[in-house]
Amino acid sequence: MKIFEVLNMYGVKTEELDAFTSRREAFRKLTNIGKNVAFAAIPTAIFAASIQKASAAHIPTVLGVLNFALTLEFLEAEYYTTGINTPGLIPGGRDSAVFATIEKHEVDHVAFLIKVIESYGGTPVAKPTFDFTVGGAFSPFTDYQQFLALAQAFEDTGVRAYKGQAGNLIEENGVLTAALQIHSVEARHASEVRRLRGLKGWITQAERGMGMPEATQAVYDGEDNLIQGGVNVTTVTPIGSDGITESFDEPLTTDEVLTIAGLFIVPSES
Repeated sequence: MKIFEVLNMYGVKTEELDAFTSRREAFRKLTNIGKNVAFAAIPTAIFAASIQKASAAHIPTVLGVLNFALTLEFLEAEYYTTGINTPGLIPGGRDSAVFATIEKHEVDHVAFLIKVIESYGGTPVAKPTFDFTVGGAFSPFTDYQQFLALAQAFEDTGVRAYKGQAGNLIEENGVLTAALQIHSVEARHASEVRRLRGLKGWITQAERGMGMPEATQAVYDGEDNLIQGGVNVTTVTPIGSDGITESFDEPLTTDEVLTIAGLFIVPSES
């Protein structure tokens, strides 16, 4: 299955992703966001056992979530692999160690997801061709600060995106349990990258943080939500809106995540 078939499956108009102007427009249209929607590299047998318990009716949904995750894992794995293999880009010491670890996780995630999808009769999405410059708007592999900024955007996006998939797995306890075990690892990725940039490890209000391109603001829009479970949290705690928004992360829909991924995907000619 090709990447743009997946985009179309979820109602994303791929023709809107052809030009940088439409990519920026897609960014601005996003109203909710969160790396890595990644599935952790837990043993295949454990995750496979969970999927086997899923009813036949829900297998397509489970496989759809896995392919959705694979799309993002391809993006992140290539981004970090390119980064750590670009001479002189990432400083030594802590920075180098952090990104070497994250890159290993993402490469493992790709291999893991492909194996699980194939084990259950699914067709893994094809790895797309990426343009991390977004038509020349960014230069992440020649400017370390831009590399960090996009890494933050990818990781914060992934966390929110991953949360957005919980509802699709709610009827399949085994798969959902495995997915929740992964979520904390992905959130740690996001927190570590933010700290490398001198930020807090969590998001306050809808702030994108210092040095982030304006185009990434949509990654953080919606994080200033104060209503949780129908309760206005300001009415039950004196900690203030900043603390409240830091205490909750907002989910991202499938369409929004695939649109974000599409910003960095070179449209297929076929």
